[in-house]
Amino acid sequence: MDRWERLDEAIDRIETVLVVIFLSAMMILAFLQIFLRNLFTTGLAWGDVLLRNLVLWIGFIGATLATREGKHINIDVISRSLSPTMRTFVESGIHLFSFFICGLLTYASLKFVKNEAQMGTTTLLGIPIWILEVILPITFGLMAFRFALRSMKGISGMKIGRTLDRGGEE
Repeated sequence: MDRWERLDEAIDRIETVLVVIFLSAMMILAFLQIFLRNLFTTGLAWGDVLLRNLVLWIGFIGATLATREGKHINIDVISRSLSPTMRTFVESGIHLFSFFICGLLTYASLKFVKNEAQMGTTTLLGIPIWILEVILPITFGLMAFRFALRSMKGISGMKIGRTLDRGGEE
């Protein structure tokens, strides 16, 4: 396994831990908000904003995990009728195109976050809003990296995607 795949696996472990932490925090915070509202007719002023941002973060981290696993949205009607060699070629092209699009989205989201930082807008507890939005360029960058990795694997003739431990198909 080369260094890029090892890096991808390390990032995968970090993403998985973050999803577990954020999802746990969401459940605890949501329960706390409901408890405080129903019993004490109050709540945490910043709780709902934090919950919305945690949903955003979990969604984008989930998108990178889906890309890693090859479980992203995929329309493969045509590829089913192609030979294995042609299918690998087409999938590599699709991954290369996806890399390009994610690269553009990374660039656009970096500009967006930079503009937000320059405006100096703050959100819950006085945290600059750009800190909460930094997930956008990070995850688009990770998806670009993963699509590039999958494309290179396909071009070099290696199997695209991860196989199941039981020897099944992707």
